[in-house]
Amino acid sequence: MSRNFYILAAALAFFALLSAAMTLIPSSFQPGLPANGSLWRTVALLMLLAALAFALVGVLSNLFEQVDRHSEEQRQSARRKRRESRRPRE
Repeated sequence: MSRNFYILAAALAFFALLSAAMTLIPSSFQPGLPANGSLWRTVALLMLLAALAFALVGVLSNLFEQVDRHSEEQRQSARRKRRESRRPRE
């Protein structure tokens, strides 16, 4: 699950860099596109913030998955120990 968030964050970061690079291109090379540099910077900033937010969600999701997996392993090992202690000795 966290891998999907990492991929989304990487895609958004790529498009944020692409939008930031559009501010450096003169408006004559951008026919039909918004030539306003502040618009491109704003879009780049919003995409970068979204990428950082999705990366944070991915990290937290990964941590919670690890904690869940670890607690499940502990619960299963405790169950095994209880079953072994209940078995009659031969």
